[in-house]
Amino acid sequence: MRIAIFIDGSNFYYTQKKLEWKVDVKKILDYCSQWGDITDAYYYNGSDGDNDNQRSFFNFLTSVGFAIVTKPIKHYYNDDGTSSAKANLDIEIVMDMFSTIDTYDMAVLVSGDSDFERALQMLRARGKKFKVFSTAACVAKEIRYVCGMHFIDFSDIRNEVEKTTKSSREYTTDEE
Repeated sequence: MRIAIFIDGSNFYYTQKKLEWKVDVKKILDYCSQWGDITDAYYYNGSDGDNDNQRSFFNFLTSVGFAIVTKPIKHYYNDDGTSSAKANLDIEIVMDMFSTIDTYDMAVLVSGDSDFERALQMLRARGKKFKVFSTAACVAKEIRYVCGMHFIDFSDIRNEVEKTTKSSREYTTDEE
């Protein structure tokens, strides 16, 4: 079976905050390889060109096999003087899922965002298998309804995917 992995970086970041432990992206690749051959792995994230830590993280991701898809983070200023940052890549993920659909038999989505409900329904209608990785605290009920037994809670596979050794540097994305 040919497998393509699509990681929603922002959702993955917040999932790990809820878990209170780090997931090793290389171990996600290793875990998914039990079902077949990984043909592609994509990591989607907002890009902050001035963030050296993020640049190092992206370099690490490419070194373990991920293609990086980014778009610039937009900064918004609220009426109360606070600011927020956003770079939503949901449409890029869905576009890539369908533009590469002939290159895989199973899609693995790492996100619990309800925006992916229709995309998963359409993958199923096209005869594709899929798995969704998230955690109970971060997965939308719409995703759970579509996934059924194809949902994998990171908490249930902690022993297989937890980051256990520190690299020479701790890679995080703190721009969200």
